[in-house]
Amino acid sequence: MTGRHENMSELFDFSFLHRPHHERSHHDHPGSDPRRHHDPQPAGGNNTGGKGSREIQVARRVLDANEEMARRNRQIFSDHGIFVLNMMSSPGSGKTTTLEKTLVRLMPEIRTAVIVGDICTTHDADRLAGSGAPVVQVNTDAFGGDCHLSAQMIEKAAAGIHLNSLDLLIVENIGNLVCPAEFDIGEDARVVVLSVTEGEDKPAKYPLMFRECDAALLNKIDLLPYLDYDRQAAVDFIHQVHPGMPVFEISAKTEEGLDAWIEWLTAAIRRKRSG
Repeated sequence: MTGRHENMSELFDFSFLHRPHHERSHHDHPGSDPRRHHDPQPAGGNNTGGKGSREIQVARRVLDANEEMARRNRQIFSDHGIFVLNMMSSPGSGKTTTLEKTLVRLMPEIRTAVIVGDICTTHDADRLAGSGAPVVQVNTDAFGGDCHLSAQMIEKAAAGIHLNSLDLLIVENIGNLVCPAEFDIGEDARVVVLSVTEGEDKPAKYPLMFRECDAALLNKIDLLPYLDYDRQAAVDFIHQVHPGMPVFEISAKTEEGLDAWIEWLTAAIRRKRSG
């Protein structure tokens, strides 16, 4: 991406892509999966044309359109030989700091760009731009802001990046343990960051996120001496939801445990290159 100001990121306003929240049925109930949207008719009822059926139809159209765009994105990235990582977490997990340390270890050997999703501000994107990587910011603050990045947003944001000069595209999704897990954006792998300040049972409370991800980072382990936190219980909850998923215990602040995470990521990138 050319023309990026020093320590600043490109800003894309995607408000024109969205309808107000009161018109988006798949967000009527926070945390609901539009693929499993319920029909609110009473048990034994026969709702053939009411509001519930219209909501289901809208939700299905939204998911179908997103999945089609995700397929197109995946093909474009594959044609360019780019590995795409979708990084997700709740707010405050240390995701951006983890990405800062990850970029330092990967670049310049692995040519990397970042798409950052937030409802408002360019704070995280500006931090990541300090790495020298091309960074594109996506804000979703119109009408209160979407809680996830969609495949269409990624397609528009990627248009501002020179894909021919990339090995890796990292998407820092909007901080949320629910909605981002529901939307395919054309990625090769998904990673969730969970911090030790959030509680051991988060994987049990938000199972879809941990079920859909390929690896988990248990962050802020440098704080464990000061917390009443059972790290093994957290890992056990993760494996109850997703047996066998790699869990990397790290401190983005001290960089403890980052070597194993970087090794996993670079191995995934090499596998993509080798076909």
